[in-house]
Amino acid sequence: MKVSTRGDYASRALLSLALRRGPEKPTSVAELSRRTGLPQPYLEQILLTLKGAGLVTSRRGACGGYVLSRDPAQITLAQIISAVDGPLTLGNFGAPHENGACEHEGQCVLRDVWAQVGNHMREHLRSYTLADMVARARGMTPDEQWVVGQ
Repeated sequence: MKVSTRGDYASRALLSLALRRGPEKPTSVAELSRRTGLPQPYLEQILLTLKGAGLVTSRRGACGGYVLSRDPAQITLAQIISAVDGPLTLGNFGAPHENGACEHEGQCVLRDVWAQVGNHMREHLRSYTLADMVARARGMTPDEQWVVGQ
């Protein structure tokens, strides 16, 4: 699997929002662009997609901008990537055939392996939350992350 530019930018934008989290203080697209180094027009498109997926909300007005729609511990990297890139897949190889009904030599065995790898990849990305990324960005160890989460 290759993480797209959109997936990377979306993850970076949401991590920035999580690092400076506060529902009372939305972050403007211009400020988010400055903090992350991401191009503002592209970032605006990504944030609209993330809003449609329910990961961020926007506030209008002079002090408007974007905030996370829920706690960073409830937003996974898998959700972010899926929101901007669609379902997480390793490739479009089709489902394994049932009862050994393979049409071509070795095809079913490989399809089964690709399906397992795809499942592993999705589960792995689901295991990382924005809260985990905030803790890493702040230099916390896994043990410290656990204590902070208590």
